[in-house]
Amino acid sequence: MSNATQSLAGTRITSLLDANSFVEIGQGVTARSTDFNMTANKAPSDGVITGYGVIDGNLVYVYSQDASVMGGTIGEMHAKKIARLYEFAQKTGAPVIGLVDCAGMRLQEATDALNGFGEIYMAQAMASGVIPQITAVFGTCGGGMALIPAMTDFTFMESKNGKLFVNSPNALDGNHVSKCDTASADFQGEEAGLVDFAGTEEEILGQIRNLVSMLPANNEDEAYTECEDDLNRACADLANAAGDTAILLSNIADDQDFVETKADYAKEMVTGFLKLNGTTVGAVANRTEVYGADGEKAEEFEAVLTARGARKAARFVKFCDAFNIPVLTLTNVTGFKADKHSERCIATAVAEMTHAFADATVPKVNVIIGKAYGSAYVAMNSKAVGADMTYAWEDASIGMMDAKLAAKIMYADADAATINEKAAEYASLQESVQSAAARGYVDTIISAEDTRKYVIGAFEMLFTKREDRPAKKHGTV
Repeated sequence: MSNATQSLAGTRITSLLDANSFVEIGQGVTARSTDFNMTANKAPSDGVITGYGVIDGNLVYVYSQDASVMGGTIGEMHAKKIARLYEFAQKTGAPVIGLVDCAGMRLQEATDALNGFGEIYMAQAMASGVIPQITAVFGTCGGGMALIPAMTDFTFMESKNGKLFVNSPNALDGNHVSKCDTASADFQGEEAGLVDFAGTEEEILGQIRNLVSMLPANNEDEAYTECEDDLNRACADLANAAGDTAILLSNIADDQDFVETKADYAKEMVTGFLKLNGTTVGAVANRTEVYGADGEKAEEFEAVLTARGARKAARFVKFCDAFNIPVLTLTNVTGFKADKHSERCIATAVAEMTHAFADATVPKVNVIIGKAYGSAYVAMNSKAVGADMTYAWEDASIGMMDAKLAAKIMYADADAATINEKAAEYASLQESVQSAAARGYVDTIISAEDTRKYVIGAFEMLFTKREDRPAKKHGTV
């Protein structure tokens, strides 16, 4: 009988995969070390179940750590099984999903265990950008183990029992878990930005299945499903969703299905996946409002770029480019966050985002849905940094800054009437969507309700896009 049928680790695998699809690899592997009475400890599968199966018919490789076997600790053979699974995944071009429940490094194996960590890190690094990597934390994931979800593309975490940390909360100077639980799903999602989704075990397994259905199997594959939704479907009242762009993206998506990533981190920047005419598209959007399930406004933000939001967007765009996923941006931004804390890192964060957009060679479409002011607008996938097609809603504004503020700067000594007159003139000549279109910065001015059909049309036109870049190993931003 397979270990996968007898333990919680195995139950998680069978709950994740299509029924009866799991095939275990390395069932007979056990701990090799005999130091410190290790021979007295039975270690079936050396504490980790590895194998392959399918999710909605798509091949995936899975490892699931068994906390009932020596706490799920990583030893020499435990690590070799995971590294071997990565070899299979890269050879066949399929995602790796890790289900983590681990007490850390196996002390009895010391340097062998440390080397095992290194072997896993190396396997992850080689697989990065080649196959999608997903980690779900159901129990403890501490110390060197915390690097494993950080090196994957998407991280899920059980909100009650999951613990993710490099140093335990009580080991931090001046801290105690009762003050701030830095290992919790809330902290890792909202503050650290490491966790993409948090919830119950059942919810997480369902979310992973949904995400896998959105992603290509590897960097040479494409994620496509037949689309039965009307390609020309008008999205009535879409303009009313301009504040909460997660809702807007859901409205324009095939079957209104949008999978948001890092939903609790930097909420002023939305990232996630949607289908447009059956093709997976990555979305990056500014957000000024968050609405709850009850339809009531829960949070409100300035229309500005933040350091956290920029880094969130940058990492997401890099993933999309690595896996040939087209990128859609929704722009509504008036500038940069202005406070002392932001000033420490906002320049480097926005530079990273700008570089990610500029460096990406996948099809890129930008829709200006509100204000687009200053350098913040330029950084948000503007035509100048590489957008292939740029649309703008009819009431959008594009320019250096608010027209009245510009008039006050240019005519500092003028009276109110003159300021108002010059502001109106500036808005007409330099800030209107028509003036931007006249200069070629906007390709087409569209009504909000037609956004879906225009965006789909643009990506269809760009399907065969090819772009040559200067020869280099990689960028340095």
